[in-house]
Amino acid sequence: MRRVEEYWYKFEYETSECSGSASKAWLGAYNFVDSIKLAAVVLMLIVTFVGKPFTVQGDSMLPTLRDGERLAALSINSEFKRGDIVVVLRHGAEHSLIVKRVIAVGGDSVDIDFSTGDVFVNGEMLDEPYINDKTYLSFDVTFPLEVPEGSVFVLGDNRNNSLDSRSSEIGLVDERNILGKTFIRFSPFGLIN
Repeated sequence: MRRVEEYWYKFEYETSECSGSASKAWLGAYNFVDSIKLAAVVLMLIVTFVGKPFTVQGDSMLPTLRDGERLAALSINSEFKRGDIVVVLRHGAEHSLIVKRVIAVGGDSVDIDFSTGDVFVNGEMLDEPYINDKTYLSFDVTFPLEVPEGSVFVLGDNRNNSLDSRSSEIGLVDERNILGKTFIRFSPFGLIN
């Protein structure tokens, strides 16, 4: 008969404080990278389904936005208010997109004094720290004018180099033609107010 012997060995591991803190550091780094990945996925979902990317074309929104800057616009239906920067589908021969600032909404009265360059909404002169220069350029729309419900009056921030609601070529913008409110700029990165 054969004899079978079994041997059991007990291994003891020595742990040092250094390896414990290194493990914690790696775990912290892993959690940080995991959080960044999750934030990137959430941002991509928001941009894909809620916001749409656009590129500014031209200098009509100087100094706020420059030619070639990339923006994201909130594409869910919302109420537009004075001061919002919006992306508008411009109907016409080319069906292009324009980026402008909402100056007046439905029910407002707009007047522009082209000799002083001042813009008035409901009889009050606007304080416009965002514009490049006062509004001296006029087109074929006569003022004062009433903005009907469901429409907005838009102007570019670079007032003397902007085709906007002062021209019948753009005119009052139907809110259904607004693709979204801009909320973030990708280059240089930052929120748009």
